[in-house]
Amino acid sequence: MATETKQSCYERSSVQRFQFYLKHSGEHEAILRCVHNILPGEFKRIGAGKSSLDVLGVGSGGGEVDVQILSLLQSAFPAVPVTADIVEGSSELTDNFKALVARTTSLHKIPFTWHIMHSEDYEKQVKAKGDVKKFDFMHMIQVLYYVDDLAETIRFYHSLLKNNGMLMIITETANCGFDTLWKTYKKELYNDTITEYRSSGLKYEVHDIPNSFDITQCFNPSSETGECLLNFMTAKDNFYQSFSPEIRAGILDLLRNKCSSEKDGKVFFNASLSCILVYEEVHSAI
Repeated sequence: MATETKQSCYERSSVQRFQFYLKHSGEHEAILRCVHNILPGEFKRIGAGKSSLDVLGVGSGGGEVDVQILSLLQSAFPAVPVTADIVEGSSELTDNFKALVARTTSLHKIPFTWHIMHSEDYEKQVKAKGDVKKFDFMHMIQVLYYVDDLAETIRFYHSLLKNNGMLMIITETANCGFDTLWKTYKKELYNDTITEYRSSGLKYEVHDIPNSFDITQCFNPSSETGECLLNFMTAKDNFYQSFSPEIRAGILDLLRNKCSSEKDGKVFFNASLSCILVYEEVHSAI
C-alpha cells in the first residue's frame, strides 16, 4: 500500500486484539446465523437466470464469513461460475484469508482477486481505471467506521451493483454497547483510524443480529482476558496506561451500567448488530 494511505485498524498488534475479541465475543457466530437465515433466499433471487455470479467483499478480514457466504452461493447455484474480489486493508488478515481458501476445497474453483487496500483507495482505483467491474452481491461487514465519507462510500458501492444485485452492510446497532461507549467517550477514544462512530442509524431494510458476550473479567484489574477485551473495545494497546484513573473508572462504570445487563452474577455486554440490505433497484435508499 502507498505510505500515505491511512493505516488499517487491524494491522500489527491490532490484528491480535481483533482475533482475541472474535474468540470471546461470538460476533462471527451471530453474523453467520443471520447470513444462513437470510442469504439462501436472497441468492435464489439474485442469481435467477444468470450465467455467472460476481461477488465483492469489502473489509473481509480473515475471510471466515466470506467463506460461508461463497459456500452458500455455490450451494444455491452449483453449476454457475462464481468470481470473488476481496478488498481488505490488512495484509496480515489477507494472508489468513488466502490460507483459509487453500484449506477449503470447495472454493478452489473460484478465482479470487485480492485488493490489499482500504475501501476508499479501491474506489479511487476503480474510478481511475474507468473499466468498472460490477457485482451481483457485495458485503461490507464492520467497515463503515473507517471511511471518511459515509454517504459517498455507500453511493459508490451501490453503483457497482449489477441488475438485481444486492449490497449487504453489517454494522453495530444504534444504542448498543459499543455505540454508547464511543459516543460517551468520543474525545478519549477517537483517533486517526476511527474519527466518527457509525451505527445503523440509516434508512434501509434492516435485520437485527442479537449478540452479547461476557465481560465480567473486565472489572478484575488482574485479569489478562479482561484487559485484552478492554484494549479492543477502546482501540488502545494498553487500557490501564491510556487513560487517567478517573476516565478508566468512568468507562468501567458505563460498561457495567449503560452498555450491559447482569445475569447470575455475570455482566453481558450488548454487542448487537444490524444487517442492512440495499437492493440494486431501490435507488431511493441512498
